[in-house]
Amino acid sequence: MNETKPWRTPALVLLCGGLIMTVAMGGRHSFGLFLQPMSMAHGWGRETFAFALAMQNIVWGLSQPFTGLIADRYGAGRVLFAGALLYVAGLVGMAYAADGPQLVLSAGLLIGLGLSCTTFSIVYGVLGRIYPPEKRSMALGIAGAAGSFGQFAMLPAAQALISGFGWMEALLVLAVAAALMAPLSAVLAEPQRATGGAHHQPVRAAIREAGSHKGFWLLTFGYFVCGFQVVFIGVHLPAYLADQGLSGNVGVTCLALIGFFNIIGTYGAGWLGMRRSKKHLLAFIYIARSVIIALFLAAPLTPWSAYAFAAAMGLLWLATVPLTNGIVAQVFGVHYLSMLGGFVFFSHQIGSFIGAWMGGVLYDRTGSYDLVWGISIALGVVAMALNLPIDERPLARTAVAA
Repeated sequence: MNETKPWRTPALVLLCGGLIMTVAMGGRHSFGLFLQPMSMAHGWGRETFAFALAMQNIVWGLSQPFTGLIADRYGAGRVLFAGALLYVAGLVGMAYAADGPQLVLSAGLLIGLGLSCTTFSIVYGVLGRIYPPEKRSMALGIAGAAGSFGQFAMLPAAQALISGFGWMEALLVLAVAAALMAPLSAVLAEPQRATGGAHHQPVRAAIREAGSHKGFWLLTFGYFVCGFQVVFIGVHLPAYLADQGLSGNVGVTCLALIGFFNIIGTYGAGWLGMRRSKKHLLAFIYIARSVIIALFLAAPLTPWSAYAFAAAMGLLWLATVPLTNGIVAQVFGVHYLSMLGGFVFFSHQIGSFIGAWMGGVLYDRTGSYDLVWGISIALGVVAMALNLPIDERPLARTAVAA
């Protein structure tokens, strides 16, 4: 664990890390609300906006191992500060984007890099190093729940801004909120890593060790499914419900409900992860998602059935995150947690890219989301099967260090 200054207590680090997650994830989850108004204002098809958000997710995932490595070697404070600036620049650029390429540059590249620097892998790396193993899973769950609270709190606020002032003004207000992450980053700075302090295991050795572990690949491939499901639903659910004749407020309420119940689900996953097998919990989450989606599609669609679907999915939404990162820390240790978690997360973001983009492409081609819903159900079954054989036992090196 890190040596801390007297004022830099684990509780304060958790609080500030949670606030950063609240702002970063809350803003990110509100982007689906801008699909229809921006597409209508610019005369774009849904594929244009969906592709920009798909690029955001792939940039986020592709850069995550590298931003994670920088945070592991030199401390998270500078990475978080740079991420806040990138996030703000991306939101401002998104507000003034006049065509598809400009939207990809702002919403895709800049915000994707900003998210890579301000979310799970970076914050979890700091928390994993400052909290002891017996409290680590709970700390990760609390931080994840804070990100979920951002979705719950910022979605209605973003919708109110869009309705009251317009989508451009709403994006600029979100940029002001994102700027608040910059001063919070100072609390998560790790001074002893600022000079690339001593590391007992070289980076290449850590990567080779993880790459030779079967469970690391099973966890990575399973996480692909999480990204596909949640980003497809997060981006396209409001439009899907509107296509079925429900009001826009129903879609916003559903996303807010997902955020609210996600607070409970993510915290609960962190709590259960201290007491139960994390791989079994992950397998349950993936198969439960498939069952919930199937029931949602089979039942008559009403506002209340949509709300029930959102609440059930919310309980499982980001519950995978503390469990997945918890397995990485448990097996490989916390020294390179941000980097190794970043590699696993890259798979998640490939799934996110495909889920967001495929939703727009198949809708434009077929006029329906039915095929993508079916793919989501099948992938949940695959993810369950992938997680069950994972070996959760710490490596000999990790066990000795602990």
